[in-house]
Amino acid sequence: IAVFCGKLLFATLLKLTHQRDATFGVFGSFISMMKKAADKWTIYEAAHLLNRAGFGGNPEEVRSFHKKGRYRAVDWLLKAKESNASSAPDWTESPEPALAFFMERQQEFKGLSADETEKKKRELRQKLQKERRLQGLSLLGWWINRMRATDAPLQEKMVLFWHDHFPSSMQKVRQPRLMWQQNELFRKEALGSFRSLTKAVVVDPAMMLYLDSAQSNKKKPNENFARELLELFTLGEGHFSEKDVKEAARAFTGYQLNRRTGEVNFQRRKWDEGEKEILGGKGAFDTHGVVNLALNKKQCSKYLTSKLWQFFVYENPTPELNEDLAALFYDNDYELKPLLRTIFLSEEFYSAKAMRSQIKSPVDFLIMMNRQLELGEIPEKVAFEVLGQLGQVPFLPPNVAGWDWGKAWVNTNTLLTRYHFAGLVTGAGGDLDLDLIAGGKMKGKGTFLKRALRKNLPRPDVESLVPRAMREDVPGLVAGLAFRLFQSPLSEKDRIAFESYAKAKKGESFSNADVAELMHLMMSTPSYQLT
Repeated sequence: IAVFCGKLLFATLLKLTHQRDATFGVFGSFISMMKKAADKWTIYEAAHLLNRAGFGGNPEEVRSFHKKGRYRAVDWLLKAKESNASSAPDWTESPEPALAFFMERQQEFKGLSADETEKKKRELRQKLQKERRLQGLSLLGWWINRMRATDAPLQEKMVLFWHDHFPSSMQKVRQPRLMWQQNELFRKEALGSFRSLTKAVVVDPAMMLYLDSAQSNKKKPNENFARELLELFTLGEGHFSEKDVKEAARAFTGYQLNRRTGEVNFQRRKWDEGEKEILGGKGAFDTHGVVNLALNKKQCSKYLTSKLWQFFVYENPTPELNEDLAALFYDNDYELKPLLRTIFLSEEFYSAKAMRSQIKSPVDFLIMMNRQLELGEIPEKVAFEVLGQLGQVPFLPPNVAGWDWGKAWVNTNTLLTRYHFAGLVTGAGGDLDLDLIAGGKMKGKGTFLKRALRKNLPRPDVESLVPRAMREDVPGLVAGLAFRLFQSPLSEKDRIAFESYAKAKKGESFSNADVAELMHLMMSTPSYQLT
C-alpha cells in the first residue's frame, strides 16, 4: 500500500509541474515578463518571496514581512546583516587539528618494530578518520541550523547556491576545517561580485584539493580545475576548446597548499610564465587573467543569469528574458545585487508560472518544515540521516556539477520518505521500513530513522500552534493550517478533502492528536512538496 501511494503521489506531483510547463510554455512577451511589479502586494506574494529568497517562515513572520511592502522587503533582503549567527564549531579555530594530532604522534614510532609501527599508524588513522567524521557531522549541523535561524535569509540562500555552483565534497577534501573555510568564503561574497568570488575560488584550499590543483606545476599542469572553470563555473559546455583548457591549466600552476595549516602560497618558479592562447586572447596569463578572459565573454553572464533565474524563479527562461538579464549583469561587472533586485521586483517573479512551481529541495523541505512548525534546533544526526535519504547532504555533493534540481528531487522512494518524516515530526505517523521503500533491496538496513533519533526529534507544540478556540471552526482551522503549511490558497478539491477529514475526526472535541493527523495529511500531499 505504501509503495502504491508513493507512486501515486509521484505521478500526481509530476503531473502538477507538467501542467504548469504546458500551460505557460516558453513563449510570451519579454516586456510584460520583466515589467516591474507594484509596491502593493498580497500576503501570498510576500510568502513566495520569503520562500524563494530564503527558507520561509511561520505565519507571524510572513505577516511581518508583508507589512514592509514589496520594495522595502526586497531592499531588506539585499541589505540584511546576520546578527544572531551561532558560533562555528570550536575545532575550526585550529589549523587542521586532527591532522596536526596525527603528525605530532608519529614521534612515538621511534624504537618500534616495523609491525608495531604499522599497527600504531593504523590505529592513529582510524582515530583521525573518526575525528573527521565527527567534525563533518558537527559542521553540517552548524550550517543547517544557521540556515534555519538566520536573520539574513537571502545571504544564506546564496551560500547554498554557491555551494552547488562551486561544489567541493568532504569525501575527497577530507579536511572539515577547509570545507568550513570555503563555506565562509561563499558567505563573505554571497551578494557581492561574481568576479571577485571566482578569483577567490581559484585559490580556495578545499577547491584546490577537490579539483587537484594543489600541486599543479609547470612541468605537469593538472587540467581538472581549468576544465571545470570553463565548463561548469563560467561559460558552459560548448563555449571553449580543448586547447583553451590546456592553456588555462598552465596559467593555474604554481600554487601550493600546506595541508596542515590550510595556507596557500604562490611559488613563482613552479608557475608557467610563458605565453598562452586562451579564449582568443594571447599573453602570459596568470589565474586572474584567465578568470577575466572568461568573464569578459558575454556568454558567461548568460550562463550565470540562466542558473540564477532557474534557482529563484522557474526553469528555462526565454532567450529574450535571459539576454536582458545577462546584459544587466554584464554591464554591472557581475555585481549580484542589481541583478537580484531586478528579479525580485519583476512581475514575472510573482506570476502564476513562478509561484508554487518549484519542487522543494531536501534542504528547503527540512528547514521550511522546521520554521513553519516552529520546532527549534535540528539535531545534526537527524539532519544527516534525513537529507541523506532525500538526496542532498550539504558538504557532500554527488559530483563536480553539484546536485540535479527540480523533478530530480522526487521519486517514489523520496516522496515516501518525505511523507513518513512528516508523520514522525507531527507525531501522527509511524516509521517505515527502508526495505519496503527500496523494494526489498535494503535488507537488514532497519527503519528510516533509528529509535534514538526518533526519540530526540523536535515536535510541534500543537496546543500553541492551534489554540482550542481555533478548533471550533473547521473551515477556519483548515484555512489557518493551510496558511501555515502552504502559504497559498487551497484548491477547492484540497479544501473539501481537508475539511471533510477534519469533520470526521472532530467528534465532541478536537484533540492534539487529531490536529497532528490533519497536519500530517496536509504535509503528505503533492502540493506540500512545492514552493
